[in-house]
Amino acid sequence: MNDTARRGPITRFFVGLWDAMNFTRRLVFNLVFFFLLFLFLAIVFSGPRTKPLLDRTTLVIAPEGTLVEQYSSDPLTRALGKALGERGGEVQLRDLVRALDAARQDKRIERVVLDLDELQAGGFASLREVAQAVARVKASGKQVVAFAEMMDQKQYLLAAQANEVYLDPMGGMLLEGLGRYRTYYRQGLQDKLGVDVHLFKVGEYKSAAEPYVLDAASPEAKEADLFWMSDVWQRYLGDVAKARKLDAAQLAQGIEQMPVGIASAQGDLAKFALQTKLVDGLKTREEVDDLLLQRGIADDDAEGGFRQASLDEYLAQLDSGLDAVDLRRPQVAVIVAEGEIRGGEQPPGTVGGESTAALLREARDDDNVKAVVLRVDSPGGEVFASEQIRREVVALKKAGKPVSVSMGDLAASGGYWISMDADRIYADASTITGSIGIFGLIPTIPRALDKIGVHSDGVGTTRFAGAFDITRPLQPEVGQVIQSVIDKGYRDFTGRVATARNKPVEQVDSIARGRVWSGEQAKERGLVDELGGLQQAIDFAASKAKLDKDSYHVRYIEKAATPFERLFTGFIGSRAGGAWLRESDIARSLLAKASPQAAADLRFLEGAIQPTRGVPVKALAYCFCGL
Repeated sequence: MNDTARRGPITRFFVGLWDAMNFTRRLVFNLVFFFLLFLFLAIVFSGPRTKPLLDRTTLVIAPEGTLVEQYSSDPLTRALGKALGERGGEVQLRDLVRALDAARQDKRIERVVLDLDELQAGGFASLREVAQAVARVKASGKQVVAFAEMMDQKQYLLAAQANEVYLDPMGGMLLEGLGRYRTYYRQGLQDKLGVDVHLFKVGEYKSAAEPYVLDAASPEAKEADLFWMSDVWQRYLGDVAKARKLDAAQLAQGIEQMPVGIASAQGDLAKFALQTKLVDGLKTREEVDDLLLQRGIADDDAEGGFRQASLDEYLAQLDSGLDAVDLRRPQVAVIVAEGEIRGGEQPPGTVGGESTAALLREARDDDNVKAVVLRVDSPGGEVFASEQIRREVVALKKAGKPVSVSMGDLAASGGYWISMDADRIYADASTITGSIGIFGLIPTIPRALDKIGVHSDGVGTTRFAGAFDITRPLQPEVGQVIQSVIDKGYRDFTGRVATARNKPVEQVDSIARGRVWSGEQAKERGLVDELGGLQQAIDFAASKAKLDKDSYHVRYIEKAATPFERLFTGFIGSRAGGAWLRESDIARSLLAKASPQAAADLRFLEGAIQPTRGVPVKALAYCFCGL
């Protein structure tokens, strides 16, 4: 008799169960193996999605989404969004500028078309940087054509640089000026809900938290805002007038007389834009395509019927044409600090005290990095997190590595804190900066609790035990402690600015007090060294490090994608992967569950009132001063 025959029924059951489990395990592993093999082969054999760039190609720049310094989402999320046909998203400023600058010298690019309907423009500093790149293309002799069905005044700043600007006959475009209006909550919070908001600050112009304690903007806030906004607006009118060969004063007068002008155009906004010479003609998208077809080369497979390359296709061409970077060559590192400044590790799109400091430290520890440019686009935030970043800037300089700062749209309050110790600060004339001031905000809710019959009571070993509990009224002596902390924060801020900028503290205080300035105004007051963009900041850093122009390359130091993100992003970017995602409902549902989900950010002030170990109030250097 064999061994199987000698086994009892129970033994045979468990042996059979074990064999079944082994078979299932091998089956699952084999299926996983073949699936991964399929992905690998799809990536290898589908090839890149880029196609050869032919002569007489029209570069069509139709950016969709918000103009940003740095992506706030990971590569996998962006690739999934594109593959699934999602609209919107983000467009990196650096990509727009480098595409335009490359097209200017690329003999294969015959003309550039700006299709601006889907661009959600950022601030005026970044827009001016793109506008200058468009103007360089035009100055090179290549034709630039701009079109939109509807256009706001920010989009128009770019369109105005073109040789020809076309608007849909049923569209519209108005120049209306700059306005900044905020919602004020004092009555709703204090009178209606019974929430008492206690504001502690230094600087009569520090208006960030006014909406929580006032019903309308303070006279100081209105004075300061109108001062810098008028400067930015006059520069906008000057830029448009120069590009369109118009008179800036007449543009301003046309806005004041807009009701009469639009009435004379019988309410036709497109016709009004044509009459005021803001556009060169009224054409539908199809008519613009026909015009480009007449001037270009026919391509039946292309949208619009003419030979063209999109922004993404052209960027892929530029990237594929790059030689492998020799990491041993000297480098000028660019580190982006965009968004609110918060403590700890933060994702891109937010400045983390620890995460951004770590990027600066990485540049300091890398022997191939000879100089650093900190690109700042931030309204500020937590003082301690700002100080962590500032210390790393100082450490870089002590290590013998020059640091320059390039201010983007906004580098105010904490954004100025992290900038002030650089060897040189560059800003656009329309950058918003300054706001050197500190505040703290504490709400107390005993009256709100009383409205629903809830009360707080207890005992403490000292009169200050539990004094910062928001369920208790804020005692005057506790308020005195908090104000002392805020006063100290302001002295730290102005003292560090004075040391960094080599100015007396009294002089710094006279231009601080929480007041906001344009880049031009900040330069006049010694808070900024030079007017210029990112390239000027890079040139200075390289020169300060004594690097020859052709001896170094520029490297962005950012959080690296994970191996899985790189693998899957490559698959999604392939023809097979893109088709699979578009056609497979199963893939859509699986990826929707597996892809990273961006949690909704807490409001800045909600996070700001969270308790901090060892301090009675979180000192804030923040500015609600963006446009």
